[in-house]
Amino acid sequence: MSQPTSSPRPLRALLVISNLEYGGAQRQVIELANASDPSRMTVHVCSLSPYVPLGPQLRDHDRRLHIVAKKFKFDVSVVPRLMALLKRLDIDVVQSYLFDAEIAVRLAGRAANVPLVVGSERNTDYRPKRRHLQAYALTRWGVDLMIANSNAGATFNSRLLGNPPSMYRVIHNGVNTEKFAPADPTEIRRELGLQPGEPVVGMFASFKEQKNHPLFFAAARRVLDIVPTTRFMLVGDQLYGGMHGSDAYKDRVHALVDSLGIRDRCLFLGNRDDVHRLYPACDLTVLPSLFEGTPNVALESMACAVPVVATNVSDNAIVVPDDQAGYIVPLGDEIALAQAIVRVLQDGALRRRLSVTARSWVEREFTPQRLSEKTEGVFRDALDRRHAVPAR
Repeated sequence: MSQPTSSPRPLRALLVISNLEYGGAQRQVIELANASDPSRMTVHVCSLSPYVPLGPQLRDHDRRLHIVAKKFKFDVSVVPRLMALLKRLDIDVVQSYLFDAEIAVRLAGRAANVPLVVGSERNTDYRPKRRHLQAYALTRWGVDLMIANSNAGATFNSRLLGNPPSMYRVIHNGVNTEKFAPADPTEIRRELGLQPGEPVVGMFASFKEQKNHPLFFAAARRVLDIVPTTRFMLVGDQLYGGMHGSDAYKDRVHALVDSLGIRDRCLFLGNRDDVHRLYPACDLTVLPSLFEGTPNVALESMACAVPVVATNVSDNAIVVPDDQAGYIVPLGDEIALAQAIVRVLQDGALRRRLSVTARSWVEREFTPQRLSEKTEGVFRDALDRRHAVPAR
């Protein structure tokens, strides 16, 4: 019999992800684990790859970070090894992030008799590989609930996989508003070689087609015709090992920059551990994505009081209130994107208003504490419905 809800015992949750490289889903796993109140929910993290550059950011990572490494692409031994971890930690809820982890968790979670197995949808409007669809279909029996980080993602996944809408819950991402906060940019701008008063437009994104760098640079060319002193800061790099063609995509983007003749106005910084210092160096950031879930970079930018101009895809219009924390522009419209950028750059009073609203909006709606509270609430509600949490 479960204890009274007035004094619930701590849940034991394991978040399983394909890797802990520099990515949005990966950062959210860390934020959720760090924000959770251990008196209510103890959260462990498991990576299926030994590549864990974000691992040290997990508090007590020596105790709470576990590696169940895939030794090759179709390494089925991951399942029994993950089962052993689930049993050793006596897990009540296991949640998966990204495809490899999704399939492994469905199989291992069921085999280990975990009371609640939860999947994730972090994106929308993408085209999965046929073998991925087949794997999802064959393991559908292994998942109880899906948590999407956007309304658009929940609807998309339901239609894609044929799951009932009642199977989905939506929890938008959270951002650490203590780490990502307004700051004096003087020192970091000097380190980057930026001149005092030089306008800076940032784009924080890995080199993958979803992020739509070509639209950003097409708009940049137009912005330079009006504000020729503008600098464009690019933070991010190709995915680990060039996965999903990100190495070839990066080469195409650089070729485009050269063809537009704007390389001397661009700063390519690659992956950075200090992105929280880089946002305040920008006057605004741009999110030109083809599709998104909840874009972490938009939340991080707004938390640093830096307005965002984003394409009108997925839940971007919910995350970035138009003319309050930034601007929403039509996807594929380089003219509208350039106009929004120029407007923010040229109007200091407008920029200050957007900055203040952006910061307060994130503090109210998108903190890690809110993320943790909502996630725990979904877990407990689902477990209560299943009557599946035994007393220890």
